[in-house]
Amino acid sequence: MAAATASALIQNSDSDQIVVPEKKSWKNFFSYLGPGFLVSIAYIDPGNFETDLQSGAQYKYELLWIILVASCAALVIQSLAANLGVVTGKHLAEHCRAEYSKVPNFMLWVVAELAVVACDIPEVIGTAFALNMLFNIPVWIGVLLTGFSTLILLAFQQYGIRKLEFLIVFLVFTIALCFFVELHYSKPDPKEVLYGLFVPQLQGNGATGLAISLLGAMVMPHNLFLHSALVLSRKIPRSVTGIKEACRYYLIESGLALMVSFLINVSVISVSGAVCNASDLSPEDQASCKDLDLNKASFLLRNVVGRWSSKLFAIALLASGQSSTITGTYAGQYVMQGFLDLRLESWLRNFLTRCLAIIPSLIVALIGGSAGAGKLIIIASMILSFELPFALVPLLKFTSSKTKMGSHANSLLLSSVTWIIGGLIMGINIYYLVSSFIKLLLHSHMKLVAVVFLGLLGFSGIAIYLAAIGYLVLRKNRESSTHSLASGNSQTVETFPREDIVDMQLPNRVVVTSDLN
Repeated sequence: MAAATASALIQNSDSDQIVVPEKKSWKNFFSYLGPGFLVSIAYIDPGNFETDLQSGAQYKYELLWIILVASCAALVIQSLAANLGVVTGKHLAEHCRAEYSKVPNFMLWVVAELAVVACDIPEVIGTAFALNMLFNIPVWIGVLLTGFSTLILLAFQQYGIRKLEFLIVFLVFTIALCFFVELHYSKPDPKEVLYGLFVPQLQGNGATGLAISLLGAMVMPHNLFLHSALVLSRKIPRSVTGIKEACRYYLIESGLALMVSFLINVSVISVSGAVCNASDLSPEDQASCKDLDLNKASFLLRNVVGRWSSKLFAIALLASGQSSTITGTYAGQYVMQGFLDLRLESWLRNFLTRCLAIIPSLIVALIGGSAGAGKLIIIASMILSFELPFALVPLLKFTSSKTKMGSHANSLLLSSVTWIIGGLIMGINIYYLVSSFIKLLLHSHMKLVAVVFLGLLGFSGIAIYLAAIGYLVLRKNRESSTHSLASGNSQTVETFPREDIVDMQLPNRVVVTSDLN
């Protein structure tokens, strides 16, 4: 009966949806290609370029190990997010709405929306820098013009979102190729690069803050919501073997995608470190390296493409920002639909998010210019790092309780490793937050009363932050929502097609039935 039901529902589903054959074959891997690469775009967005450039210019290769650790952590975390969607047929935001009461669910939604906005800020500033390099438009005017990028994006969507994604990824990889070639010209010392990759070190003022920014730019909260939803665009065989195969192939696909982004980030840091620490650097380039941001980084490519370096870098930067806009739009749509059961048109969703990102970007660009806008990218990346626990802890709790896969040891190993990674990230963030706040109080020139008041206010905020994380960690999930793949019971995980999902301009989902006999 369950098999007949599943067959009928599949016939009524969207014909554009990718169907994974029932027959087990390595060729099935190509059916799973897509979600991991779309998610990996967020790992090579303007925020990553900004933090990579600054870390290379200021600390040469000393922070490369952060990229390695963050990439490995991202692979484990993203794989868990994919597994959650594959096994349960629901994405992370939907699980949060089903699990938590109204107040915690609303607060988690607010944090998730802030993460989407914080991710959009580097895209706004990166696009503004690109317009400045292409057309000499002032940065603050470029920030305003980014509000129209939504309309441009929608104009291309009529040709198909897949073609648009391939175009943007192609342009992003163009700049990656240039950095690979520049890697040959800049000739970084392989021993120093390997030492920076595998020997952890944090030396000098600001190294810890920049390391947290690198972590925030690599492991983004909204990507967890996005990945758990994108995997639902495939019709997979609903058997233990089929689900395990899907989890395995999504792990491989995510590994390939994140390997590419890892190499790009390592190349950007290595080129920046080698060029900015060269002995024969001109005075003009030395000045650029001291305050390096996206608007000044085109000189790094001068050996490859000469006077066209700024134009090519600007085009790739523009492509990077717009490709990240796609992932941000998808993530924001899934977050709103999942937490609130509320859906907006994708163009309206994108425009509202972009407006929220434009306001702080415009203020900083007007007051601090391009240098201030570049620092705002670092701040936004740090905010993403501090918001990560509010997506990561629910993901870990749900994968532990809702995706019990019998003897599937890989899932248990992924969950255990991710708890360790999450604990380390949260510990580093809390240590940096407390130590920086204490240093601010001790070195401020305010009156004693003001220092005491600010201290009480700040430490109260830190206490609330820790209490919120503690609540998520210690709270027991509802046993009734557990979905075990080890059992042979047939049950409907979700009823599809649902109007709120099908009507989205996003990958549609189909019915998920657990006929495991």
